[in-house]
Amino acid sequence: MHASDKLAANLQKVLVDLIDLHLQGKQAHWNILGTNFRDLHLQLDEIVDAAREFADDTAERMRALYAVPDGRSATVAASSHLDAFPEGEVATTDAIDLVTLRLYQATGTMRDVHDEVDDEDPTTADLLHGFIERLEQLAWMVSAENRAPRTPLAAATSPATAEASAHS
Repeated sequence: MHASDKLAANLQKVLVDLIDLHLQGKQAHWNILGTNFRDLHLQLDEIVDAAREFADDTAERMRALYAVPDGRSATVAASSHLDAFPEGEVATTDAIDLVTLRLYQATGTMRDVHDEVDDEDPTTADLLHGFIERLEQLAWMVSAENRAPRTPLAAATSPATAEASAHS
């Protein structure tokens, strides 16, 4: 099977968001400070590993469909759907919200393209299902750091994070 231009474009959207998620996760990993530093530091490694693995899976799937992935830094910077991560040191409590938002932004892109991907190639849509499942699990786990029992996500995180999770 050869991917249509639309399928290739949809997978390219997923690819750049996953590459950006990996890079932003490392930026957070290097620059967080504060309460529960070590736990968050290690959680960020899990997120980075998942994003990098899923980006590679996406690019390899694109090649299997005779589409050409573009993971160059300029392409990622110009086309990512993720908000930019702030410069400098970041408090762990802020980083939790920042990373959770980006996880939901990445899964939001996957959900946005899913139906068109599924129409053309259900096998590739199955990959997206697995990515969404794992990234949303990681979002839940990292966001729990800022929550207390019976505190809804919307009350424990930034409005942007709560909104992104509702659309994911």
